[in-house]
Amino acid sequence: MKLSKQIACYAYETSGDWDKIAEKIKNNAEAKSFNIEENYITIVDELYPNKLRELRFPPWILFYEGDISLLNQKCVGIVGSRKSLDYGIQVTKMIASVLSNKYVLVSGLAKGIDAVVHEVGIGKGKTIGVLGCGLDVEYPKSNYALYEEMRKNHLLISEYPHFVRPQKWHFPWRNRIIAALSEKCIVTQAKINSGTMLTVNEALNLNKDIYCVPYPINEIEGEGCNLLIQQGAQIIVSVDYLSEM
Repeated sequence: MKLSKQIACYAYETSGDWDKIAEKIKNNAEAKSFNIEENYITIVDELYPNKLRELRFPPWILFYEGDISLLNQKCVGIVGSRKSLDYGIQVTKMIASVLSNKYVLVSGLAKGIDAVVHEVGIGKGKTIGVLGCGLDVEYPKSNYALYEEMRKNHLLISEYPHFVRPQKWHFPWRNRIIAALSEKCIVTQAKINSGTMLTVNEALNLNKDIYCVPYPINEIEGEGCNLLIQQGAQIIVSVDYLSEM
């Protein structure tokens, strides 16, 4: 059995658990045979993007639907809260629209800001959705139409095989992939304690530039953005500024 198929079988056997796959690779464990009909690339394949190899824990495998070549194009990550404010939606649409001319838009296909990013990407350019569950598990259901369009004409990726349901810890873990694929990370809305801030931490570990939208000082939903700006993130002040990125 080729190593790439072996890794895919490990992923099926362990439901995509990174540590368990690592242990099986280390021990060259016998792989159970699975009839895998999904498309996938593994860390030993030529198509695997080098920018993911920079991660401390690069994904062993990526299952995908859509245009896999998008992984090796210039990408920008745009992330934010699930509970999006009207202001957050407005600035996300503006930022994503401008940047879609130069970058593939990457986000996490969650409710709120992520969904807005993908909607703009579908309408104006290309977009990649990084999932925290199997590609056949359309979560959240409200993004069904996005799933259907992106799997045909854009790209969906996950390190979890079909049948794996979303778990709470999957989402902060998948955020490292968003950060690694992206040349820059843009935060359009975030609380101080949020998954969005975890994405930023991953991006900082990879020496990526962070850009944030400013919020009123009494707006809890934007406190994360303001904190990042205070700590040195670049502030987005105009469309002209975006055009220079």
